[in-house]
Order: sequence, then C-alpha cells, then structure tokens
Amino acid sequence: MNRKKLQKLTDTLTKNCKHFNKFEVNCLIKLFYNLVGGVERQGLIIGLDRNAFRNILHVTFGMTDDMIMDRVFRGFDKDNDGCVNVSEWVHGLSLFLRGSLEEKMKYCFEVFDLNGDGFISKEEMFHMLKNSLLKQPSEEDPDEGIKDLVEITLKKMDHDHDGKLSFADYELAVRQETLLLEAFGPCLPDPKSQMEFEAQVFKDPNEFNDM
Repeated sequence: MNRKKLQKLTDTLTKNCKHFNKFEVNCLIKLFYNLVGGVERQGLIIGLDRNAFRNILHVTFGMTDDMIMDRVFRGFDKDNDGCVNVSEWVHGLSLFLRGSLEEKMKYCFEVFDLNGDGFISKEEMFHMLKNSLLKQPSEEDPDEGIKDLVEITLKKMDHDHDGKLSFADYELAVRQETLLLEAFGPCLPDPKSQMEFEAQVFKDPNEFNDM
C-alpha cells in the first residue's frame, strides 16, 4: 500500500476510533496487512478469515475455547462477510483492548447470546460453561455439576427471575461484581497479553512475527 493511501486510511479510521491515536491506528493497519500478507487486489476482499483470526486469538491472546473464539470472530466481523477487514480490525481491537466497561458489557453479552435473541438462556449457559470447564475424570455425571452451576449463576444474575438473562440483568450483575463480565468464558484478553501485544505492536508492527 502506498504512503498516500496509508495516510488516508489512517486518517479515516482515526476519526471514527475512540481509543487509539493516529500513530497507533497506523501501526495496527500495518500489522493487519502484514498478517493478511497481501496487497489490495481489484475486487478482492482483503481480510482475515475465521482461521487466521482464531489463530491470532489463540497465539497472541491465549484463547483456547473454540466456541468463544468463533463468537469473538463474529463480534469483529460486523458485516458478516466471513472476513475481518482493516476497519473491523481497528474498531474491534479498540474495544477489545481499551473499551470502557459499557462497551465491554455490550460486547460480552453479544458473544454469550449464542442465538442472538437478546437473552442468555439456560441452554446457552450450559453449552458455554460445559465448554470452558476442564473435564474432570470422576464417577459423577459432569453435566449435573454444570446444571448446578447454571442454577447458581442464575440465582446470582437473574434479577427479574424469568429464568434467563436479559442485558439489564447482566449489566446490573456486572456493575455489582465486575468479575462476572466474563462469567461464561474468556472473550477479552487478559491484562498481561494485552500489555505485551500493545508494547510490541506500538513499538514496531513489522517486528510482530510470533504468529
């Protein structure tokens, strides 16, 4: 990408980006094109597909849960075209790395609301908790333990007692106890990997090669 084009793209994305300055946006754009490994070709979508993106989540941010990584990909891929483009990349990372509590709550809730109906149901909780808990070799039926966990979680978070979590339930619970933000699985980077990513990328995006 030539300098003029890069400059223009940086300006445009910086204008619409809350949490990064111009230098940082520029670094993230360069990193994006390094990761994609391609130049703009006429009529071809340049972006990170699901596998490339999951690889970044896994290697860079230590995520291991396939179901959650898939949902994070959908959270970034706003236009649902199966690819994270450069603007989705910068905006997604803005929230992912530096979002306010409000932004993060909205994002996490969308990740956990697997079928997109505006609620986190018992079934969805069951799937996510079963997925994120380590399988313990024991005589007991592990599903029973997870069902108990779902009930405990509901008791703690379901303020209007309708057997499922609305965003209002979730928001209230998280404001009282921030640890509940990622109650159903890690969908944000832990502080250590966030700091390492930022330190490396905002120093020299061209050196970011531990993929």
